[in-house]
Parts: sequence; C-alpha cells; structure tokens
Amino acid sequence: MSGKLFVVSGPSGSGKTTLVTRILSTVENLSFCVSYTTRPIREGEVDGKHYRFVSKEKFQNMIDRDLFTEQAEVHGHSYGTPKSDIEKGIKTGVDIILDIDVQGAKQVRGIFDDSVFIFVVPPSLEILEQRLRDRKSEEDEDISVRLGIVKEEVACLKFYDYIIINDDMNAAAKRMEAVILSQRDENVEGVRRNMLAVAQDLKRENIYAPSFLKKFGLK
Repeated sequence: MSGKLFVVSGPSGSGKTTLVTRILSTVENLSFCVSYTTRPIREGEVDGKHYRFVSKEKFQNMIDRDLFTEQAEVHGHSYGTPKSDIEKGIKTGVDIILDIDVQGAKQVRGIFDDSVFIFVVPPSLEILEQRLRDRKSEEDEDISVRLGIVKEEVACLKFYDYIIINDDMNAAAKRMEAVILSQRDENVEGVRRNMLAVAQDLKRENIYAPSFLKKFGLK
C-alpha cells in the first residue's frame, strides 16, 4: 500500500510547525519531509531536523538539477522540498507530511493528486501579531511584512481540504490527528468512523465564512 502526502500551510506564527512536531510524536508511520532553505538558522533550530540550511548557490544548483518538488521565495528567502524524500516515503507505504507555504502547496497539488491539504490559522490577526512578537525572532519591520502577507495567504483557504483554527494547541493537534487518521484505510472501522466525523467537521465549507474572514479583513 502506498503512503499518502499531507500538506500543511498557514501564516507565519499560526503554530503550524509546532502542530506538525506534535503530530509526528503521536501518529505512527508518519514522516516529516525536511525542506531546504537559504534563510539563516534561528535559535533552537537544528540543521537537518527543522530545515536543511544551504547557501543561495547550492539552492540554485538544486533547482538547475530539478531536485525539488516545489520551491518558492518567502520573505526574501528560498525554500524547497526534495522530490526524492517524498517519492521514497510514499513508495514504501509511509505517510509524508510537509510544512510549506501556499505557493509551494499549489505546486504540489499539480504533482501529487491524492494529497490532503490542511491550512492552519490563528483565531485573529491580533493574536497572530502577539505570537510573532512573543517568539522574538523578527524585528518590527519583519513582523509588519508578515502581517501584510497574511490576507493573501488566508485568501487561499478555498484551495485547502481542511481548515484548523489553532485557538488551543492541544485541541488543534487532536483535530489534525483526526484528519490524518481518517484518511487511513487500515484503521478499524469504529475508530475510522469517529476520526472521519471529526475531520468532516473541519471541512472548509464549515469555516470559510464571512464571520471568520472578517477577522482577517476579508469578505
């Protein structure tokens, strides 16, 4: 049986990376595909675990060799997902999870048709701004730039299969776990029905509504 690809996106500060980390510790047969990036490493990050940090020259060389499934420039830095890691995992029956931006997600959708797309959002712009400030890894100017891009990212909600509002980290992690488990045919039927019910509640039709979008300045 082939593995399945799960694509997770969301604004910077939405908590998507923390959620993915939690899911990897609780869901079996799930592997994280580590992306390449040209941005500087942040405090607490580990090269090869969070990202593979490379020079602009090496990144361009990988583009020239067609080694990426997707690649994009975000906030002035390049990011790319290696093809070989995804293909190897899926071929051997391992589910793969990606943490990538909306640009990359659009590219992946055109390559892996059976992928499941999950978008993580904070409850509001105000909470998102506070989270960005609390992590103390960006200057005020960088935070303003990131907040300015949020509306464009949230406007892409309609392209995703599931929307998870990260109002509480534990609850959000359970929601994401439900989405992943509901996609697995090998689950015993009773558990699968329960997971599927939770996942269905997260479908974009139940969230992509004016009352939610107004919080991000959208209609």
